[in-house]
Amino acid sequence: MLKTNTIKNEKVPVAPGRPEQCSVDYAFQRIGGKYKARILWHLYDGTKRYGELRRHLPDITAKMLTQALRELEADQLIKRQVYLEVPPKVEYSLDGSGRDLVPAIELLSGWARIQMEKNNIPVMPYKHRAISS
Repeated sequence: MLKTNTIKNEKVPVAPGRPEQCSVDYAFQRIGGKYKARILWHLYDGTKRYGELRRHLPDITAKMLTQALRELEADQLIKRQVYLEVPPKVEYSLDGSGRDLVPAIELLSGWARIQMEKNNIPVMPYKHRAISS
């Protein structure tokens, strides 16, 4: 079955038996919630261990961080690297799709800064270091 892509005005295949889904819903199912976008934002600076992420997100419980990391990994937005050593070492980094989301998160951050300034809410300074693609 073919469907017309209204943006490019071309025919694209549609998977049989799969209902169409709103792209905004799809995106927010992957990065929605209180912590997922913030985890991606912090991983933008590079690889982090579990404890580093806990320090960057002091309001998250261990259970919620573990759950969010598992979901982000299942959605192929982050990579989890396990090192076989004692004590165990696990590192998290952005996957290609996760890195692709960073500009969208930056747009949300910019919007939020403007709203916070309008409402006299102090904005936490945060600078990313450059990372290679």
